[in-house]
Amino acid sequence: MRHALAPLAALLLASCATTPAPSPQDRFWTALQSHCGKAYDGKLVSTDARDASFPQARLVAHWAECDTDRTAIAFHTMDFGAADEPVWDRSRTWVLTRERIENAATSTTVQITLKHDHRHADGEADAVTFYGGTTATRGTAQGQDFPVDPFSIALFKRAGLATSVTNVWRMEVDPAGTPDATFAYQLTRRNDPSRLFRVEFDLTEPVGPPPPAWGWE
Repeated sequence: MRHALAPLAALLLASCATTPAPSPQDRFWTALQSHCGKAYDGKLVSTDARDASFPQARLVAHWAECDTDRTAIAFHTMDFGAADEPVWDRSRTWVLTRERIENAATSTTVQITLKHDHRHADGEADAVTFYGGTTATRGTAQGQDFPVDPFSIALFKRAGLATSVTNVWRMEVDPAGTPDATFAYQLTRRNDPSRLFRVEFDLTEPVGPPPPAWGWE
C-alpha cells in the first residue's frame, strides 16, 4: 500500500511546488478589496501651497462598488460655506481595474489601471475626466504607482494642463484588520520634484457611508 501511495504523494508535492505565489499586484488588490462597502475619514497630510484652497474640513473615501476586477472608491470632500453650512463636493471617484495579460512565454502579467471619474452635481462628466495611468512595474503588496498614460497626456494638453503631463499617481493600502491600517492617495510629477499632494485615511475606524458620488446614483 505504501508503494501504491508514493506516486500520488509525489504528484501532489509537484503540484504544490509549481503553484505560483500571488503577484504583488494581486496581493495589493486583495488588500484593496478587503474594504469593500466601507467608508473612512481622512486628511490632507501634504503641505504644498498649491493645495491651500482644497476642502479640508472633512475627507471621506467610500469603497462604493467592487467586482472581481473593478473597484470604485468615491472621494468626498467637505468645507463650510456661508453661515457655516457644510458644502460637499462629491465629484471624484477613483476607478481601478485589474487585467491579466498572457504573453508568449505562457506566463501572466497583472496590470492595474487607475482612472479618475469627475462629474458635476447633475451627473454630467467634467471636461477633464477619466484620466489616469496603468502600473508599469510589479510594485508591492502595499503600494502601486500609476504613471500618466497617453490618453491622459493628450487630454491634459487639449485642456491646457501642461503641468500634468508627467503625473504619477500612487495608492497605498493595508488589509482590513491590520493594526494602524491606512489608505493613501498621492500625486507627484516627474518634471516637478516639489509637487506633492497626499491624503491619508484611517482604516481602523469605518464611518457611515456617504450618499453616492455624483453620477453614480
